Amino acid sequence: MLHDILLVLFGLIIGFAIGFFVARFVMKKFLKKNPPINEEMIKTLMMQMGRKPSQKQINQMMKSMEKYM
Repeated sequence: MLHDILLVLFGLIIGFAIGFFVARFVMKKFLKKNPPINEEMIKTLMMQMGRKPSQKQINQMMKSMEKYM
């Protein structure tokens, strides 16, 4: 009886761990393919704040965002 419960708990723990890493891999791949923000969005955001961004500033923002993905 106890043996069966331990096997079920062990199976659940292994299943959650595998599911977590598979979901993490899939989300990273999805975000790399479809980034949540692009250069046009950054440019629009900076213009709404009242500044005209240069291409260098936009590239710096994109690099800093890719660093965390």
